[in-house]
Amino acid sequence: MVKQTGQQKPIAQNRKARHDYHIEDVVEAGLVLTGTEVKSLRQGRASLVDAFAAVRGSELWLQGMHIPEYKHGTWTNHEPRRTRKLLLHKDEMAKLVKAVEQQGVSLIPLSLYFKDGYAKVELATGRGKKDYDKRHALAERQAGREAQRALSERTRRRD
Repeated sequence: MVKQTGQQKPIAQNRKARHDYHIEDVVEAGLVLTGTEVKSLRQGRASLVDAFAAVRGSELWLQGMHIPEYKHGTWTNHEPRRTRKLLLHKDEMAKLVKAVEQQGVSLIPLSLYFKDGYAKVELATGRGKKDYDKRHALAERQAGREAQRALSERTRRRD
């Protein structure tokens, strides 16, 4: 099999993470997966909704990610919500562990994709938003849309 460099095939995204957290730093991590998990991911079946990363000892583990069982799998099928090990360089891992030790910082997976044939997860450090922060961000986004809409109507009338 010839590897194609630089191509990313998205599988799943955690859109709610950007709504619930202030994203500070983003890193790319590899995943340790079984064969049926990879086959299920290649079919585009995964969910990052309740997923988070946790530090155990000197390793990072991804918990709560749902990869449904492979349809054509047999007794070798995997557990859908099992804990999966994350693969990072030592300096990246040390930086993330240090960030998690701070009060209120979480490790959140933002997206899951294939890159050069390997499953990767985009992992971010983030601080949880309060309800008023979420309302403020929503109001800003809506005001920006209305301003953009008014501007486009104005340019349409000129033409």
